[in-house]
Amino acid sequence: MIFKETKLQGAVIIELEMVIDERGAFARTFCRKDFEIHGLDGDISQCSISLNTKKNTLRGMHYQKKPYAEAKLVRCSRGVIYDVIVDLRYNSSTFKQWTSVEISAENRKMVYIPEGFAHGFQTLTDDAEVIYQMSQFYSPNHADGFRWNDPSFRIEWPSKNLVISLKDQNYPDFKA
Repeated sequence: MIFKETKLQGAVIIELEMVIDERGAFARTFCRKDFEIHGLDGDISQCSISLNTKKNTLRGMHYQKKPYAEAKLVRCSRGVIYDVIVDLRYNSSTFKQWTSVEISAENRKMVYIPEGFAHGFQTLTDDAEVIYQMSQFYSPNHADGFRWNDPSFRIEWPSKNLVISLKDQNYPDFKA
């Protein structure tokens, strides 16, 4: 795996190192030891999948509050997504900054999202499938979010013609 830092402190894009031969290809997608060497949380408590049938589906912006704050490893196993993360750590030099990465089944990139970040994505194709590995168990009482178009972040989404849940539409703006 190739670990590439993003502009947000602690967030990393991970690219797979494919070994290709006459049979096809092989790559490691996770190794706790490699994560620890790079200072990343390598504990996995839960894995989830998100199936998105329509292009321009937007999910986000979501996070869990302490003591259930979670690190996430996100990859796209089918289709293409525009993945967005926002640093919500008050003591961070990149507080309230965001970055994005296009993740697809074809480019096989993954994004490591540290605790204290919000996460969301927009599908760029129909039938996009997203896989999450989380360091913490889901706690409905600690789940939170803010509106996808909160003016304090000015996230630039690829399309405004969105398929979005009422819950995500009705999140309030972020309160620092």
